[in-house]
Amino acid sequence: MEYDVIVVGAGNAALCAALSARETVQKVLVLERATEDESGGNSRFTAGLMRVAYAGVDDLKKAIPDLSPEEIARTDFGTYTEDQFLDDMGRVTEYRCDPDLTEILVKKSLSTVEWMQKKGVRFTAAWGRQAFNINGKFKFWGGLTVEAVGGGPGLVESLTAIARKQGIELWFNSRALELVWDDDGIKGVRVKKDGKTVELNTKAVVLAAGGFQSDPEQRTRYLGPGWELAKVRGTRFNTGDGIRMALAAGAAATGNWSGCHAVAWERNAPEFGDLAIGDQFQKHSYPWGIYINAEGKRFVDEGADFRNYTYAKYGRVILSQPGQFAWQIFDAKVKAQLRDEYKIKQVTKRVGNTLEELVGKLEDTNQEQALKEIQAYNKAVQTEIPFNPNVKDGRGTKGLAIPKSNWANTLDTPPYEAYAVTCGITFSFGGLKINTEAQVISSDGMPIPGLYAAGELVGGIFYFNYPGGTGLTNGAVFGKIAGQSAARS
Repeated sequence: MEYDVIVVGAGNAALCAALSARETVQKVLVLERATEDESGGNSRFTAGLMRVAYAGVDDLKKAIPDLSPEEIARTDFGTYTEDQFLDDMGRVTEYRCDPDLTEILVKKSLSTVEWMQKKGVRFTAAWGRQAFNINGKFKFWGGLTVEAVGGGPGLVESLTAIARKQGIELWFNSRALELVWDDDGIKGVRVKKDGKTVELNTKAVVLAAGGFQSDPEQRTRYLGPGWELAKVRGTRFNTGDGIRMALAAGAAATGNWSGCHAVAWERNAPEFGDLAIGDQFQKHSYPWGIYINAEGKRFVDEGADFRNYTYAKYGRVILSQPGQFAWQIFDAKVKAQLRDEYKIKQVTKRVGNTLEELVGKLEDTNQEQALKEIQAYNKAVQTEIPFNPNVKDGRGTKGLAIPKSNWANTLDTPPYEAYAVTCGITFSFGGLKINTEAQVISSDGMPIPGLYAAGELVGGIFYFNYPGGTGLTNGAVFGKIAGQSAARS
């Protein structure tokens, strides 16, 4: 029962930590609270998108070596520089993100994905999600280009298989309960495996067990009243175990404890994520339409920025609406722009051949006010400005209390469609304080010997919002660093 490194969790950050540690030491153990079928934490529920800085297609080929000449010829990948990535991180977190950790996240983004690729993880370009076909050529936008083959499930299955091949031990149905520690640092982990408690000895522990978002009590305690009513997008197992264990061992808490990543999510989705549906309950095409709440009013600027930079904060806005829901409304002009998630069977969808007919089907909503709101919006659209989904086109509204800044289209082409959404929480932003070596810092300001952390349970990187695709990259970058550091303990 003695290991060189024990990793708590079995998602992207955890498995990157385990693979990294295994490069140096022999005995690495991964503890996963879930069964193997449900393993992988939130990573399994993602689309597998990873934000990386790249100077052009030659950089992308480091992550996607099998890009064909034909694919390159029909695609404008553009560039996404380290400066752009840093600017995006600063802007969306209102410049609160930890500068040292953020610099490492950005500068090691591409090399970490390249390292994963060399380990055997396969990546592709996210043509289906992040590029529009303009006159036969795909053009990428929003700085997000790389995705794991098979999405989140493919990423988890690939990393798990690679870990096994590398001789890493994986225990499922094994919930880490507490850290064993003394004045000299970490000595082991107490684990409940298959209903029995055992104590494991180790020189180093990497905590990568996700945030606290799956626990309604902690959501309400930290995020505020009403958060117990949110849906959970991902795993039911992320109840803050890693954070709790570390705090009990004297770790410092840091970051945006009242903040989280939360999105527009199918109103009638189950309480927790459904692996059969994956991330398809999300509804992210709102920049092409408008939002209407239960009072029949618009409440947010749907075109404030690219979806990548607004979707993670708009879930909170939806949760604060009457009844904790809203309708996304589109007309036939933008039907081709709607993402695949709008085509699944498990949607709360209403259709009408006139605006009056559509509005008449919006239950739990002030229908009279909703019709007035849509008509006022239609009159305010600056139709003389051309619509262009690839750039912030400046096609906005004039004279409305809540403007739409870009991509404003009149709702005038039937059939009209409305989709009911609520708030889906992805992960919490508050967590453990780490340094650039992924060492967990104590509340006295010094590293706790033998304790490391990566992924969602690290605080200080995301505040208020985040650029899409940064979560998996963050987990991989600091998971790799945590594994290296732990192996040196």
